[in-house]
Amino acid sequence: MALGVAILLLAAPGPAQNQPSVSLETSEALFSVLTAINTCGYDQELSVSDPLRAQIRSEVAKAIENTGGAQEVVAPMCALYRRHQIGDPSRDLSEFVSLALYLEEPPAFALKVKPAELPPDAEVVADFVPPMKAFYEKIGLHAIWERHRARYTELTEVYHEPLAKLTFDTEIYLKMPSAGYLGRQFTVLLDAMGAPGQTNARNYASDYYVVISPTSGTTIKLQQIRHTYLHYLLDPLTLKNGGSFGRLEPLLESVKDAPMDEAFKNNISLLVTECLVRAIEVRMTRIPESEREQTISDADKEGYILTSYFYDAMGKFDKGPVGLRDAYPDLVGRIDVKQEMKRAAQIQFASVAAPELLRVTNSQSGNVVLKAERRLATGDLEGAKKLAQQALDGQEDSGRALFILAQVATANRDIDGARSYFEKALEIAREPKVIAWSHIYLGRIFDLKEDRPAAVDQYRAALTAAEAVPEAKLAAQRGLDKPYEPPVAKQPE
Repeated sequence: MALGVAILLLAAPGPAQNQPSVSLETSEALFSVLTAINTCGYDQELSVSDPLRAQIRSEVAKAIENTGGAQEVVAPMCALYRRHQIGDPSRDLSEFVSLALYLEEPPAFALKVKPAELPPDAEVVADFVPPMKAFYEKIGLHAIWERHRARYTELTEVYHEPLAKLTFDTEIYLKMPSAGYLGRQFTVLLDAMGAPGQTNARNYASDYYVVISPTSGTTIKLQQIRHTYLHYLLDPLTLKNGGSFGRLEPLLESVKDAPMDEAFKNNISLLVTECLVRAIEVRMTRIPESEREQTISDADKEGYILTSYFYDAMGKFDKGPVGLRDAYPDLVGRIDVKQEMKRAAQIQFASVAAPELLRVTNSQSGNVVLKAERRLATGDLEGAKKLAQQALDGQEDSGRALFILAQVATANRDIDGARSYFEKALEIAREPKVIAWSHIYLGRIFDLKEDRPAAVDQYRAALTAAEAVPEAKLAAQRGLDKPYEPPVAKQPE
C-alpha cells in the first residue's frame, strides 16, 4: 500500500510547525484482495460500479480459463471466502478491506503487524491471504493490475481536486491550518472493485484511511470523507485535553438506552468528539435551517446529545478569530452537565441508529507502540518516549519503537541521538515506511553536518525503499536535487 508521511526534520516541537500527510492513492494490495473476493462471488452494486470493475472481472475470468491448474487454486480460495461470508455483503467487504490495509504490497502480501495485533475484523479473515497469494501468482494478477494502472490514475485525478478543496475548506473553517501533528497521515484509497455505495473508514493508531469505489459516473462521496477528516483533525485535541472530560462522565448515564454504538455509551471522549464532528458537519453544509434542525434532532435521538450544544457554540466560534485548537478547551469547558442531562431526559431515543462510519480498532488500544504513536501525534514527546522505550524493552515492534524514539530526538533537536536511533531502526526494521524515512532523516542530518556525499547515499537508499511510499520517494528525490535546509520556525502570533 502506498502510504505517506510528512515530517519536517528539526521542526520546532509542537503541532503548528508540522504538516500532515493527506493523500489520494491506489494500492495493489487492496486491488488484489477485492479482485479475489469478486472472483469468489462478491457482486454487491456491480451494476452501478465503474465499468472498470466488470472489465477486470472479465479479464480475471479469462485468465483463469486459459491458465492450466488455475481452478485448483481458485476453488480452495473461494471455498474459504464462502465460509467467511456472514450474509451481509457490506460487512463482508468491510472485513476484507480491514485485512487489505494491514498487508504489504504484493507479491509478498506480508502482514504489517504480528497476527495477534490485527484488528478483530481483519484477524477473522487473515487465513485468506495464503490462497489469495497463490491466486495472484497463478493467474498473473499483477499484469492485469499494470494493464489498468492508467485508468486508476485517471480516476484519482478526477477525485483529486474535490478532495483538495474539501480538506482546504475544512481547515479554513476550523482555522486549523493543516492539522500539523507529527507523524500522522490521512489517506483516501480508491479502488474500482468495491461497492460504490460503501465507504470504509478506519483509524489505526495515528493513521486514518477512507476506502472508496467510484460509480459509473465517478461521483465522489465527500460527506463521508469529510467526516473522517474531521476526526483526523479533532481526535488529537481530545487526547491532548483528556483531563477535561472527567466532569462530563455523568452524561453517559443519560445515553445508556440510546441506540448508538456501545463505544460511545462507555467513553465520554468518543461521545464528545462525535457530537462535535456532527455539529461541524451541519454548520459546514449548505442546507435550509429546517433541515439543520432535523439533522440535530436525529442526532439527539441516536444518542449524540451534545450535537445541539456544539452547533450553537460553533456559531459563536464562526464569528471569532481564534482557531479551534485554541478554542477547544473553552468549548468543552463550557458544557453545562446538569443542563444537558436535563435536556437529554426529554429526548425519546430512536430504536436504531445508523452505524458510525469511522471504525477505531479496539484491539490496538493495548499495543504500546501504537500508544506511543498516539502520544507523539499530540505533541506529548515525553509520553511518547517513555512508551516507545517500554516497547523496546519488551521487544515489541522494535523497529517502529526506535523510529519513534528517533522522531522524539528530532523534535528535541538532539541530532546525535536522532542519528543513533535512525541507524538502529534501519538494522532491524522491515516496514518500508520506517526504512525509507529513516534514510531520509539520516540524509538530512548529514546535510546539516555538511557531509553531502553521505547524505546522497542515504537519499539513494531511501529511493530504493520508497517504491510503496510515494511521499517518501518525493522527499528522497528532493534530497538528491539539493541539500536539505531546515524550515524556519514560525514566530508566535
